[in-house]
Amino acid sequence: MTGPDGASMGTVTLTQVPSGVLVSADVHGLSAGGHGFHIHSVGACAPDFTAAGGHFDPHETGHGLFVNDTPHPGDLPNIYAGSDGAARADVFTAAVTLDANADHSLFDADGSAIIIHAKPDSYGEEPGAGDRAACGVIQRA
Repeated sequence: MTGPDGASMGTVTLTQVPSGVLVSADVHGLSAGGHGFHIHSVGACAPDFTAAGGHFDPHETGHGLFVNDTPHPGDLPNIYAGSDGAARADVFTAAVTLDANADHSLFDADGSAIIIHAKPDSYGEEPGAGDRAACGVIQRA
């Protein structure tokens, strides 16, 4: 993961398991408190991280863990940083795969990225998690 100034902010590792993907974050340099944690639709982290596009939503399900029967695959739970700016989290999602041949693969034609936002996600229809604080392109190990 990289911050807006290009400095390393730790790692997010994705591991394919039989029924989905385990997303493990070990990051630092965040402000204390909650941060939106999402998979974005393009594997690019240009300055200000807007090149990563919107949330990964190949079936146009729509945003909102609390408003949709099936939230889109890019929605992950918020992560929380302590007063030291460090956050560690393990999140499981059955909504994506690392299998390049599947229709909900994170390795589609333009790839995917992990974004950590400056503020927590409200889990409503509008994300509202603020600026993009860190970005990492999802790559094969």
